[in-house]
Amino acid sequence: MNVHPELAGILAGMAPRPDDPLADIEATRAGFRALMAPLMRADDGTVLIEETTVPGPDGNDVPVQILRPAGAAPGPLPAVLYIHGGGFSYGELDGPSPMARSVCTETGALVVNVHYRLVPEHPFPAGFEDCYAVLCWLAANAAALGADPARIAVAGASAGGCLSAALCLAARDRGGPALAFQTLLIPCLDDRLDTPSSHRVTDPRLTNRAKMRAMWDGYLPRGGDVSPYAAPARADDLSGLPPAYVLTCGLDPLRDEGLDYARRLMEAGVPVEVKDVPGAWHLFEASAPGTELARRTTRHWLAALRTALSPAPTS
Repeated sequence: MNVHPELAGILAGMAPRPDDPLADIEATRAGFRALMAPLMRADDGTVLIEETTVPGPDGNDVPVQILRPAGAAPGPLPAVLYIHGGGFSYGELDGPSPMARSVCTETGALVVNVHYRLVPEHPFPAGFEDCYAVLCWLAANAAALGADPARIAVAGASAGGCLSAALCLAARDRGGPALAFQTLLIPCLDDRLDTPSSHRVTDPRLTNRAKMRAMWDGYLPRGGDVSPYAAPARADDLSGLPPAYVLTCGLDPLRDEGLDYARRLMEAGVPVEVKDVPGAWHLFEASAPGTELARRTTRHWLAALRTALSPAPTS
């Protein structure tokens, strides 16, 4: 593999991971918590966090954290619905995602970090509909939350990128909230897993096709057509969607489906910025947070989101 020089030593020290993360979901969740623990920052006074719940689509309550930048200037803030990753089955469940915190501090946005229902207990569409309910709640309550309803974005990584893309499709199709931007970070978008990159990445230390196949098999009910709200690459029409930022990595089995989705958005007339990171694997930032490559990659997508949410210039 053509591994980035900064990452070669880190990859050499990584252990293989099971091909089926759902086979022992509690072990998988515990392993991910351990990976993310060093990144889960303690309260440093830069972000104010409110814990609450939002009415879900099935009589359930959806836990959310509302993050506000401390000392924010008066006036409505841009808002971001941040959706954590984790194969639809795990994630940063003990607090706000470190990425959600970064969005709050680096863009000055109000961030709603949503803890949707997870697989295998709740296959599609439960988690997706939870996220859509929270998006509608955010838009309907923007004024009370101190948010600008004209500057609402969605953002997420991996499964969160899938859900973010799906929310944009659903908001368009259902006449839902108007969205200003979508930030799709290493998104999983296509359950068919038939791109060159999906077949090329086989290393058991990394997210690979076998792990993605197990994820999709757990997320999607058996039989029938696959909804584009489950796998956005299935959508026939990508027109009328909000401007997008798409991040991919060279050693990610999802790279080609992300690049293909970005291309299709462009062909549909949607403004798109694309960033590919050669020699890096899926969610490499969690394994290599101290590298300049991770810092540079994070700065890049945060800058794009910050620019997209900036107030429109006044004449």
